[in-house]
Amino acid sequence: MKTAGQFNSPPKDYHLVVPDGWFRLLLEPDQRDRSIVALANLTFSGRDDVPHLKREFMHDLQRRAKGAYRVGGTELYLSTMTVGPLPLASSLLISVPSQDEWPQVSDVEELAEHMADKVLGDDHEVGVAELAAAGKAVRQRKREAPDSAAQLGNTLPTTTLTYYVPIPATTRWLMLTFSTPVDPLADRMVELFDTVAGTLYWE
Repeated sequence: MKTAGQFNSPPKDYHLVVPDGWFRLLLEPDQRDRSIVALANLTFSGRDDVPHLKREFMHDLQRRAKGAYRVGGTELYLSTMTVGPLPLASSLLISVPSQDEWPQVSDVEELAEHMADKVLGDDHEVGVAELAAAGKAVRQRKREAPDSAAQLGNTLPTTTLTYYVPIPATTRWLMLTFSTPVDPLADRMVELFDTVAGTLYWE
């Protein structure tokens, strides 16, 4: 396994270790529907009395998957983990934004400075982090008011943690966007997100 600084040409792929309870939702249009049906069947297993909730759940997944694909999403992971009756709702979107939507910056320090200029309030922080194998990255954490229409009635603030990782030997960036609406456990969830991001490596 190479570190980021050892690449003289672009890596062939990336790898990331996610918890067992995270479901990988395929975003390619010809694969998306099968993934959505599989996750819906898993989520509503043994609950045949709520078909309307299942349809609403699938509709929301379809909307999220299409939106993720439009912004360069390559993979979307959704948590099926629970603590007792409490679902640990969270997600991870992995994406590679198009270059024409990206600021003209040359390294993580410059990107962090660019983003810090836009930070407003105590619920938003930006800094540079070191990932063991993937190298330096910009780490952004923010907490936002809920959007009940977009989040199936969620009324709690959403915490988002995003890592912006430069892809070695290219001018492109890989984005890891973690999100959770479980506000009382946000700090613990962010610890998990940081751990997952730390497993990223290039091949």
